[in-house]
Amino acid sequence: MKSFENIDVKSVKEAVGLLQKFQQQKKSAAVVGGGSEYLQLMKDHVAEPDYLLNLKSIPGLDYIKEERGGFRIGALAKLAEIEEHPAVREKLLILSDAAGEAASPQIRNAGTLAGNICQRPFCWYFRSSNFTCLRKGGQLCYTVTGDGRFHAILGGGPSYITHPSDTAPALVALGAQIKIAGPAGERTMPLERFFVLPQVDYSRENILKPDEIVTEIQVPYPKSGSKGFYHKVRERLAWDHAIVAVATVVQSSGGMVREARVVMGGVAPIPWRAPKAEGFLRGKKLDEATAQKAGEIALEGAKPLKDNIYKVKMAQDLIQRGLLASV
Repeated sequence: MKSFENIDVKSVKEAVGLLQKFQQQKKSAAVVGGGSEYLQLMKDHVAEPDYLLNLKSIPGLDYIKEERGGFRIGALAKLAEIEEHPAVREKLLILSDAAGEAASPQIRNAGTLAGNICQRPFCWYFRSSNFTCLRKGGQLCYTVTGDGRFHAILGGGPSYITHPSDTAPALVALGAQIKIAGPAGERTMPLERFFVLPQVDYSRENILKPDEIVTEIQVPYPKSGSKGFYHKVRERLAWDHAIVAVATVVQSSGGMVREARVVMGGVAPIPWRAPKAEGFLRGKKLDEATAQKAGEIALEGAKPLKDNIYKVKMAQDLIQRGLLASV
């Protein structure tokens, strides 16, 4: 591991200022909250920062506040705290479930919400020091001809990574917003727009600039008559990333769907929303046939690699299950 300087920052303003300063000096810097994921990147020699800014030393950035209209969750709120928070469990159950599916209990007690959202890919080619893949500045995405069992079937190319976050699909399904701090101040945007497809920029996963940090996630209450579902399929029952994950939120009245959100994880380089399937569901009675058709529509355009065609049917079935559980 390359040597680096650790700095315990005392405020968001200080962190942003230092990031800007180091960028001007052409030095590499990174921020950490829980640090478990980034530490592994450093061990894998994927990340080699000159400076590491520790955000845990900023007081009061780990809150979970219920306010009129929804929740404000600080960037450093622990996944375990979100999983166990009584009001979150009561009103945002799919977020609680998603946080509880992430990693292991030890990591959930250290890992933060912002860290989970901003994770880098767990592709074995990206993480291995033996390969200089496209995402690390090379010329090839090795999954195209190599082992792509767990890689993207939607939105892939030229890179076929999948986004590893458990909480992100649930948050997108809930219509969450993300707050970002930078030199120009703060900005807030829909979380759905935070992520970047490889066709746009194959070197990164989100729109964060080198001198910006995530400070807060805002989650509105689901609309009256809404019910949600989150589940992921993984290779091992113990800690593992999703092969396929599905988050659904369905608002219904009189047995008819008024509005639906369908978001998948583990199938694309970003949390993958299925707006065409959502439009199909609107105004229909949600039964097995309708849910099955919605799953088929959601996977239209899938382009599996040679080793992961199984993901198509798996995702379709999980969407059907999720929709039927959401009514």
